[in-house]
Amino acid sequence: MTAATSGRRVSGRAMRVGMAIGAGLAARLIAGRARRVATEGLVDWARVERIAAGRLQRQPGSLSREELRRSEASYASAMEQIVPLLEARLGAGLPGVVERHQVVDRTGWVRANLVTLRHIVERVEGQLLSDSRVEGIGNDVAALANRFVTTQQIGLLLGYLGGRVLGQYDVALLSVEQAPGRLLFVEENIRATALQLDVPLEPFRTWIALHETTHAFELEAHGWLRPYLRERLERQLALFLEEARTLQSEGPLVLLRRWRSVAAEGGLTGLLSPEQRGLLRETQAVMSLLEGFSDWVMDEVGAELVPDVIEIRRRFEARRNQRRSGVERVVARLTGLDMKLEQYRRGERFVSGVARLGGRRAVGHLWDGPHALPTEAEFEDPGRWIARIVPRQPDASASHA
Repeated sequence: MTAATSGRRVSGRAMRVGMAIGAGLAARLIAGRARRVATEGLVDWARVERIAAGRLQRQPGSLSREELRRSEASYASAMEQIVPLLEARLGAGLPGVVERHQVVDRTGWVRANLVTLRHIVERVEGQLLSDSRVEGIGNDVAALANRFVTTQQIGLLLGYLGGRVLGQYDVALLSVEQAPGRLLFVEENIRATALQLDVPLEPFRTWIALHETTHAFELEAHGWLRPYLRERLERQLALFLEEARTLQSEGPLVLLRRWRSVAAEGGLTGLLSPEQRGLLRETQAVMSLLEGFSDWVMDEVGAELVPDVIEIRRRFEARRNQRRSGVERVVARLTGLDMKLEQYRRGERFVSGVARLGGRRAVGHLWDGPHALPTEAEFEDPGRWIARIVPRQPDASASHA
């Protein structure tokens, strides 16, 4: 063996030893990093905001803080007109709503919703993390991978939604105290949509503000509604936690079996348990009524506030119904936007039918309580709901006799 050959062998062994040592150090570093991350929660919220903000900042129509500030006077003026008119028309007060509105950019909407979303996730993640805490680098790396994927998904979805939402009545359903919500107006999206629809900006702002203020009326003027929604959301979270435990013990095949057993229902609801689907139907009934009632009010009251309200509504409806690209259809399905569109249609048909058949007196009973929520059959036949809920007026001729 030559000295050169011997040297190469020694060098090769040294390289392999070095690589092994390096791989060991890397594994220890990864394991340490994974172990730390596994204790920090299911989601990296700071990164979620960066992902969503990065996506939104690339969209056209960004506004400076000064431009946002200058638009506040328009919304303040609109709210001063809307609130008294709604209070008079609907027979209930909305104290403080005028003061509790805020003009935000797209990233501001994301930040506001991160607070609510984080509160919801933190309700379940403590138990999930404790249930899944098993020593070992494999489990720690899996936790790190899950955190990364979940963070990416939430960030991308918030970035997608942040480019579409026009306004929102922001209310903390899971808050212990029933504190009043606030109205958010996403000015960048409102301007972009008004331009796309080719409608004047000021009337369009007022029209959107009317829609969101009606949601404030629905949720604040009826004391049963927020607890009703909160209870269903808490039960869904509890069921989600049980589902996670089932997956840990039985594996993902349980979901496959459920999907096959309820394939006839279609959509992502096939992954839900029977109790979850029941809760979803109850929540959908409320959301359909919320959206349908708001659309009905926009037509009833909007004519007094907004010039050409019929044309604005026509163009906005055409935008709602426009065909989406393949990617947009997938995202809409995952985020529930398709479900929301059907809620608008079904809810508006129902409320309009109640108003047509029973007048304002019947409309006034829509929010009487959980017992007054329409059934699936009543959504399609408002007359059946009127017969069940609206008290019959005494026959004047009979009482006179």
